[in-house]
Amino acid sequence: MERRLAAILAADVAGYSRLMGISEEGTHQRLKLHRRDLVEPKIQQHRGRIIKNTGDGFLAEFMSVVDAVRCAAEIQQEMIARNSEVPDDKRIDFRIGVHQGDIIVDSGDIFGDGVNVAARLEGIADPGGICVSARVQEDVRGMLDLPFDDIGEQHLKNIQRPVRVYRIASGNKPITSAAFLSLPERPSIAVLPFQYVSGDAQQEYFADGMVEDIINGLSRIKGLFVIARNSTLSYKGRAVDVKQVGRDLGVRYVLEGTIRKIADRLRITAELAEAATGVQVWTERYERKLDDVFLLQDELTLSVVAAIQPSLRSAEAERVKRKRPDSLDAYDLVLQAQRDVYAQMQEDVARALVLLQRALALDPHYALAHGFTAMCYHTFYLRGGLDEKDRQASVRHAQVALLHGQDDALALTCAAFCIGMDGHDRAGALPVFEAALAISPSSALTYFLGSVMFAWGGNAARGIEWGERGIRLSPFDPWRASGHIAVALGRFQLGDFEQAANAARKAVQSRPGFSICHMVLAAPLAKLGRIQEAKNAAVRALELQPALRFSQQFAGVDCDPALSAALTEPLLAAGLPE
Repeated sequence: MERRLAAILAADVAGYSRLMGISEEGTHQRLKLHRRDLVEPKIQQHRGRIIKNTGDGFLAEFMSVVDAVRCAAEIQQEMIARNSEVPDDKRIDFRIGVHQGDIIVDSGDIFGDGVNVAARLEGIADPGGICVSARVQEDVRGMLDLPFDDIGEQHLKNIQRPVRVYRIASGNKPITSAAFLSLPERPSIAVLPFQYVSGDAQQEYFADGMVEDIINGLSRIKGLFVIARNSTLSYKGRAVDVKQVGRDLGVRYVLEGTIRKIADRLRITAELAEAATGVQVWTERYERKLDDVFLLQDELTLSVVAAIQPSLRSAEAERVKRKRPDSLDAYDLVLQAQRDVYAQMQEDVARALVLLQRALALDPHYALAHGFTAMCYHTFYLRGGLDEKDRQASVRHAQVALLHGQDDALALTCAAFCIGMDGHDRAGALPVFEAALAISPSSALTYFLGSVMFAWGGNAARGIEWGERGIRLSPFDPWRASGHIAVALGRFQLGDFEQAANAARKAVQSRPGFSICHMVLAAPLAKLGRIQEAKNAAVRALELQPALRFSQQFAGVDCDPALSAALTEPLLAAGLPE
């Protein structure tokens, strides 16, 4: 037997026997017209289907509980207008019940507890009114501007457990999208059920489990509003328009995807779109060997969440650019500053600091604004001659970010990096990095910045591990050069100069305008005896940063003495000034 989750709408006519007693033909004709001109078009408009017409009512199924309640409310509103000039002893008033639950589908009909509860809810509704279960109210709340009245737990006929019931009063107020739909200033997202397109229905659990894990992963990102799975599950198996989903669920972004099995491999395609425009923000395809499906599910979930986070921030930053400068709040200002903070160049972070100072004037306790400010002063300190004032400012803002950002993985990551690198307190930074990963296990930036701290601190194994983990999580991340640098330094320290050079080349490819990438490349090349290539790398490093002195770099990052000593000879051979 086929089973599925559905929203069920059950309706009947209040006082039908009395109306039939007054006029059988007249009542039957009026009901028939209401069904033809109102009920059937409304159900079709809201993407439902009539399962059957009973003598005095009907039963309908909807894939979306929001659609079911909106349809019920609009039918009742329209009936008020239709009955406005009908005598009381002839007017037809529907009573409607709506429930969401598991149903059995057999020969075009539907059965099960979900249907029975909907029918019993209809039985206790007022004439012209609607009763819904708590499950329906929970999923619809915030989606529609309707007055829900909690009438408590009700013992419904032939239903073993009590059901908490909400009444929606009848009235002339038009049904509108809730005010919530236009409110979010923070990013909001709905993750739709991924389509399993290989035809094996028994394997759909993989797709369902992965979507649930993605939703849980995204829910850990501070400031991101994520629609619960119960609401998005209603879209399973349906062709959807992301614009309509955005309107239905009140979200700015929609993530959808497909899963396909090909021999012993799984191919997953995911796409993130801006709901208002339908414009694609990000898309990626993942392909993995199907060895252990649950480990594979975890790996792919982390990869998707890690890729979405920077894409969402970039999309939000572009959106904020379209706002008037005088309307920017602290959140908008931080978003605008983000790109320049990540550039790690003095002229860029100087622009970022102007915006961040405005954000902190509006919200002095804004943890991420302090974290980004610390990163700006880190850049000034390391690339501006190791000015002690910059180092102290970096650590000071990092400590404030740590104080106010206990639930913000990004703020904690920035704080940990600056405490470890500029505060030279790696032992103190480590638990902060770990706290960030506890909040957001898929944070590639945490792994990237942590890997750099470990690598310069002489912890080669952990620097390599964290660098490679970050790259695997987010292979196209703007910060991936940091991961490659950490791997290069770790391989160099272990004496694997060929692999160190390969990793350093990837760092250069990722960020060709960053002088440190070229410096880190020069050292293993020199150790391999490829002196001319090493000198070319050193020349490029100095072109990008004429004031570069590798001893200052080592001092600024508190380089491990053994690593510093090992790097000095090959860097001098390459022609870099000490």
